[in-house]
Amino acid sequence: MMRIDVLTLFPKMIEGPLGESIIGKAVEKELLEINVHDFRQYSDNKHKQVDDYPYGGGAGMLLKVQPIHDNLQVIEAETANQKKRVILLDPAGKPFDQKMAEEFSQEEQLIFICGHYEGYDERIRSLVTDEVSLGDYVLTGGELGAMVMIDATVRLLPDVLGNQTSAKTDSHSTGLLEHPQYTRPAEFEGMGVPEVLMNGNHRLIEEWQLKESLRRTYLRRPDMLEKLELTPEMMKFLAEIKQEEQ
Repeated sequence: MMRIDVLTLFPKMIEGPLGESIIGKAVEKELLEINVHDFRQYSDNKHKQVDDYPYGGGAGMLLKVQPIHDNLQVIEAETANQKKRVILLDPAGKPFDQKMAEEFSQEEQLIFICGHYEGYDERIRSLVTDEVSLGDYVLTGGELGAMVMIDATVRLLPDVLGNQTSAKTDSHSTGLLEHPQYTRPAEFEGMGVPEVLMNGNHRLIEEWQLKESLRRTYLRRPDMLEKLELTPEMMKFLAEIKQEEQ
């Protein structure tokens, strides 16, 4: 069972959403343990202050190292024998992607540190294994980013999804965007389902799905194709797509 710890100043932002849907069910089935920590409770300041002005001046306040350090020490005492990653949510960190979610899903324990205010005391970085960003923009805090990363990671754990092949064929997991999909009715306001999907020929269906995954990636995310090692079949389909899309 994976254990996830989240250090935050706003526990309710984490506890509510992560108790719902797939993640909530994973906790119920004891596939996952989630612990949310209010690191304000670890401040040695009588007013429970967790931030202070930066040395040398500057705008805004910085999170202090002491409360986060002490909170991590308590978690370490509880899980000393577990292999863990300590993840600092930071706009300057490495961009989060599907490959990173797959790496995180192999760990026994993940610890997310959610920042607020202007930034961190630099010494906090010495306490972590990873500095990760959700993207090239700035949020008011790390909670939303942590929840996105947790969701992307937890769905890859064994038995969390009802259909175990779903995660393997998702967009980005295969290196391609996912092909178009359809369900009933077969006809809706003049829009139909491609005939190949209804003829029962699995070989032709698989070929169509691969070609349409390539088409969608070529049209929407051509940068992904540059990183992909194409098979002869994929190269053939891609040449056809380029002709068809002219």
